[in-house]
Amino acid sequence: MFKINCLNPISNVGTDLFTENYEIVENYADSDAILVRSAAMHDLELPDTVEAIARAGAGVNNIPLDECAKKGIVVFNTPGANANGVKELVIAGLLYAARDIVGGINWVQTVKDDENVAKLVEKNKSKFAGTEILGKKLGVIGLGAIGVKVANAAEKLGMEVLGYDPYISVNAAWNLSTNVKHIQSIDDIFTQCDYITIHVPLLDSTKYTINKETIAKMKDGVVVLNFARDLLVNDDDMKEALESGKVKRYVTDFPNPKSVNMPNVIATPHLGASTAESEDNCAIMAVKQLMDYIENGNITNSVNYPACSLGVCQKAGRVAINHKNIPNMIGQITSVISACGLNISDMVNKSKGDYAYSLIDVEAPATDELYNKLKEIDGVIKVRIIK
Repeated sequence: MFKINCLNPISNVGTDLFTENYEIVENYADSDAILVRSAAMHDLELPDTVEAIARAGAGVNNIPLDECAKKGIVVFNTPGANANGVKELVIAGLLYAARDIVGGINWVQTVKDDENVAKLVEKNKSKFAGTEILGKKLGVIGLGAIGVKVANAAEKLGMEVLGYDPYISVNAAWNLSTNVKHIQSIDDIFTQCDYITIHVPLLDSTKYTINKETIAKMKDGVVVLNFARDLLVNDDDMKEALESGKVKRYVTDFPNPKSVNMPNVIATPHLGASTAESEDNCAIMAVKQLMDYIENGNITNSVNYPACSLGVCQKAGRVAINHKNIPNMIGQITSVISACGLNISDMVNKSKGDYAYSLIDVEAPATDELYNKLKEIDGVIKVRIIK
């Protein structure tokens, strides 16, 4: 029986996928795996029994990835599961920024009790006039699951779209409209676009992508949209740009004490993936990936260990090994297997940074002797007998 703890409420359409071999438990300290959304995990003392953490969403800033990797805990996320929900809000953000819809709505509320409201509307509506997005140039920084959907949708709305992503995946490239111009330099977006939207993960290399230097390259009156991560934009530099008029509007899904007090900011309360459909999709994807790892040892969409799969085990035995990415690990592992009298029928080894993962099928059931000897190898972090 595998024990699963949910640190946050997880959609039932996901948890209902668990079979009778799984049990939902209240305490994470008693679990074999954890499902989480936004709960902060950095201060949690994770027990050695935890094999995996599945984040029902894309961002993993709430999870101590390095510490998990050191313990052999594979952390999954669900990229793309909430992409449509975010895409729709980005398109709404484009329209909010192009036309002062928010200002107009707020103004109407101030005159709603006036019996001459209809006349007041006709007299004052010009104050909230804006522009159309048809024919305007949109720059999309990051062409992952969300960025591709935003680019394609904006192109269908008649915008000229430039996309930038030096690491675009084959799948994303196939899904990107041929009418979207995939550019090689991010500076082309900064210098040419009327609207700029950013869709990249928050890394050391992407923090403050939008800053004083990059804003200086932008067209006067540019609109910047951030539905990815708060710290991709330097708030102090954005405040200065908004006050000077260099940036016409800043649309963000991450209100904070600075951004909510800036002029010409449209801030939504982190609604990007907050749709019933997105939560269902994320839950289903997270649970399926977790079950595949527990039952078969396969890794899909991990953020701290490499992708690795041998499908459903058709052999007598399978062993999964989390280990350091150092020389001679495979030689030592295969020697131990051979010394235990087992023949390897199939194996795959993948690495990611300082860590690696080996999945090995053998022609007889894996034994406790094999488990113990593999654990003794210097550099092995965790061993699981799958079958």
